[in-house]
Amino acid sequence: MKRLSDRILKNTMMHVAPEQYVSAASPVLTDERLAVLDSIQRRVLWLATLMIHHANHIRPNADGTKIGGHQASSASLVTTLTALYFHVLRPGDRVSIKPHASPAFHAVQYLLGRLPREYLTTLRTYGGLQAYPSRTKDPDDVDFSTGSVGLGAVAPAFAALAHRYAKAHFGSVTSRRFFALVGDAELDEGNVWEAVLDEAMEGLENLIWIVDLNRQSLDRVVPGIRAARLKRLFAENGWQVLEAKYGRRLQALFRREGGEALRRRIDDMSNEEYQALIRLPGHELRPRLCDDPAGAGTQIAAAIAAISDDELPAVLSNLGGHDLAEMIDVLNAADTSAGRPTIIFAYTIKGWGLPIAGHPLNHSMLLSAEQVETLRASYGIAPGAEWDAFAPGTPEAELCREAAARLRPADAPPGETCDPALVPDEVGLAVPETSSTQDAFGRLLVRLADMPDLRERIVTTSPDVSVSTNLAGWINKTGVFTPVEHPDYETESYRLLRWKRGPGGRHIELGISEMNLFMLLSMLGLSAELCGQPLIPIGTVYDPFVCRGLDALIYGVYSGAKFIFAGTPSGITLAPEGGAHQSTITPSIGAELPKLRAYEPCYAQEVEWLMLAAIRECCDRDHGRPTYLRLSTRPVDQAPFSRAVQRMGKNELRRQILAGGYRLRDWRSDPPAQPAYRDDGRPYLVHLAAAGAIVPEALAAAEYLGREGVAVNVLNLVSPKQLFERWQAMHHTAGDPLEWLVRPDERDAPIVTIQDGASHSLAWLGGVYGAPVTALGVDDFGQSGGRVDLYRHFGIDPLSIAEMAFRALDRS
Repeated sequence: MKRLSDRILKNTMMHVAPEQYVSAASPVLTDERLAVLDSIQRRVLWLATLMIHHANHIRPNADGTKIGGHQASSASLVTTLTALYFHVLRPGDRVSIKPHASPAFHAVQYLLGRLPREYLTTLRTYGGLQAYPSRTKDPDDVDFSTGSVGLGAVAPAFAALAHRYAKAHFGSVTSRRFFALVGDAELDEGNVWEAVLDEAMEGLENLIWIVDLNRQSLDRVVPGIRAARLKRLFAENGWQVLEAKYGRRLQALFRREGGEALRRRIDDMSNEEYQALIRLPGHELRPRLCDDPAGAGTQIAAAIAAISDDELPAVLSNLGGHDLAEMIDVLNAADTSAGRPTIIFAYTIKGWGLPIAGHPLNHSMLLSAEQVETLRASYGIAPGAEWDAFAPGTPEAELCREAAARLRPADAPPGETCDPALVPDEVGLAVPETSSTQDAFGRLLVRLADMPDLRERIVTTSPDVSVSTNLAGWINKTGVFTPVEHPDYETESYRLLRWKRGPGGRHIELGISEMNLFMLLSMLGLSAELCGQPLIPIGTVYDPFVCRGLDALIYGVYSGAKFIFAGTPSGITLAPEGGAHQSTITPSIGAELPKLRAYEPCYAQEVEWLMLAAIRECCDRDHGRPTYLRLSTRPVDQAPFSRAVQRMGKNELRRQILAGGYRLRDWRSDPPAQPAYRDDGRPYLVHLAAAGAIVPEALAAAEYLGREGVAVNVLNLVSPKQLFERWQAMHHTAGDPLEWLVRPDERDAPIVTIQDGASHSLAWLGGVYGAPVTALGVDDFGQSGGRVDLYRHFGIDPLSIAEMAFRALDRS
């Protein structure tokens, strides 16, 4: 019989790695080519500056909202972008762009023929170019979304890890090198160092960070001692550290008589002094530069004697990050990292080439119309030709065409695809009489590990909580991924976890960093697009610490990544652990984060169906979404679910669960022995709507209410978000949003919602049909104690639920 994987994975890839179908060597860097590259970089600078100027001063702005755009920050990376895209990059190279350099990036794409001209005037408009590069919203090809500083640095690092994993398991990938263009102030972000310090980052020789060392943040000039510290920190963490500090003109001066004194003078001066000096006219700059605290003024004067006053400011500001030949040489040197990631410190000037260059407050400065006009004239751009690319037949146009063809070769192999329709609805998970959802999650992974068709695409990860989140069974069967084989020195046969490490492993263990977890899940979840190999990433995290990784989680969802994560254990149900480990706001995160599927199952069979649906979502690269499972370690009796299966049938119940909820207890099938009736002859009826591990309390309350003659429906809201989105969609279409949950003759009955989390997260339910609602939940910090005590304390125990139901009936 043909293997299921042969059908699931419709392999359209030619098994050829990028380095095999294109030479890794750069074109010869002649003086003529350098001159053409310089012309291109000045056109990039002009277009980026003009895009921002047009957005702020020319395009109509009806509501007067500030537009912004960061002309200075774009300018400092123009040389790096030109060197990369028009000379260094090859097919399969992926680049993360510094957020504030977005206009320069789009200018590059326009010159490469990848962005239509009409978009140049749409920066920061609805449907136009986004303020910061976006994979999902920009019209040109963006490898990595950026915007939240620090994340754009580490995304390519974890993408390089995904590349290494995919290549080890499948033999070929469509990716090659991973570049991150990073603002120096971004290195203040803690998530950067969480990634750098993680053992999983070791040996990523195809990872290259380029730090835009313009020595300025939003509000200040950064102290000079910082760069030396950063270089030392990266070197101590096993990185190759390179720098492009001085351009070729300054390097030539350093070789002259007095040149060493000049170098020391520049090296030793503070960043603040340097920024001030380069903005001075030459006749003021010369004596200031020669006023050397070390007493070498005469030697410095000799070194710069041949430089005119007009030239002197430009020579002093000839830094390596703005010298194309220097940048290209350093970028080529990055390929000699010998098993290490590389960081390049590119010394630049914020606002390079613009009249605001080096100004300490130029971060949000904008050129005036007069300054833009002067810049246009200095570049020889004719009036009316401001938005033009290079004329056909010119050396610049030919180099742009050559670069575009090199980056997008006609024989580039496509990636593999995965057909979500061929993922089964169920895999025959054995369900004991009592089970927690976390236990069901772990046993399901063990079952999947025995199915090679699914196992080969699944990769799990966790921030040092694998055993306590039930990943041990999966790891025992599949091993831990490391680039090289490691011996296992532990021999006890009774071990809970066999930590077998090697290239064939299918679990990536991280240190205790939830930011790293979600960044890795995000990049594994983009492996199809970035590496040509679709993966099914599954991560686990203690549910309260979803909040610690929230920025990275949002980043991954915004970027269109497809992955699954289980937040477990959750809520005050984790009773003895206390308030520090009891999550209460995570249901709201799941409900409110766009493009995220969020589920809180109660029963084992629900976990199986939801997990397989989530796997299908990962395979659906066009429409699939990431999935959040909020799980619990509470053992729950599975009998009520079995009765629901008997009443509804397995297929219909699965359909309703995937739609968001179902009637776990239906009063028509389970009426009170002695029903009480209202004046209109209808029975007293209440809906108890609950989610997750608290569902048994709703069932117990229903039993109590039934003994008092009250008819009760217990609604198991497996995904309140799914239900809410369905309700919202019905605002624009005809139909009944929750017809299978609440029948037409029951819609005026009061609702009591119960959530092991903030009560407001289910309070919207009454708005669907205008029914009165009483929302119960956890609206204060938790504490240590027994589960029964804590449920009673927060009013979500069976008696409190029943009491609220009686009150609701009295009011109605």
